[in-house]
Amino acid sequence: MKKAFLYITVALSLAFIVLWQFLFADSVNYYIVSVVILIASMLPFFVSYEQKKVTARDITLTATLIALAVVSRAAFYLVPQVKPIAAVVIVSAVCLGAHKGYIVGAFSAFVSNFIFGQGMWTPFQMVALGTVGLLAGLIFRWLKVNRYTLSIVGFVLATVVYGAIVDMSTVLSAYGNNVTLKGALSIYASGAVFSLVFGGATAVFLFLFGMPFITKIERISKKYGLN
Repeated sequence: MKKAFLYITVALSLAFIVLWQFLFADSVNYYIVSVVILIASMLPFFVSYEQKKVTARDITLTATLIALAVVSRAAFYLVPQVKPIAAVVIVSAVCLGAHKGYIVGAFSAFVSNFIFGQGMWTPFQMVALGTVGLLAGLIFRWLKVNRYTLSIVGFVLATVVYGAIVDMSTVLSAYGNNVTLKGALSIYASGAVFSLVFGGATAVFLFLFGMPFITKIERISKKYGLN
């Protein structure tokens, strides 16, 4: 009952912020509205995860994968855009499913930003990595998993999906309420190289380490009856 009240309170608070922006604010701050919508989009995943009968071992494995994703990003701190974090999220989604893939992606972005810096871009990164995990889990429910499919799917998800969502925070940060199509396209064009590098790095990491990583996780899941 207390948790239900908490969820309702959070949902109403988010709705109030959006309504206040559109109805009472002198000018709508679309950056704030976007962040609120992003947070709201994450709530169903976290609520449904909490309501499931999750064992301590299940939580431990999920937390371990989140920690591994965070460490993988921190290990390449000095190399811009070359980060294995999306690869770890994709592998986690392949082994544990789309729902946990979203959880691993969202949490790894949030936790790793304590190293790289928190900001208004954090919710965008959380949703972006979470969506990468979600889509990877859904795609590999029917697509055969091998190093080639992992690399191709990983490249597309990291380049297109992650890049599009995260670059939106840059667009809103740069233009605020004065976003134009030309301005947005210029931001996406300037960020395309970085997205391609990130996607390429993700593909390489998946090609080299994806299958061995999946084999080990599946072995652990089978041994302890997890999934």
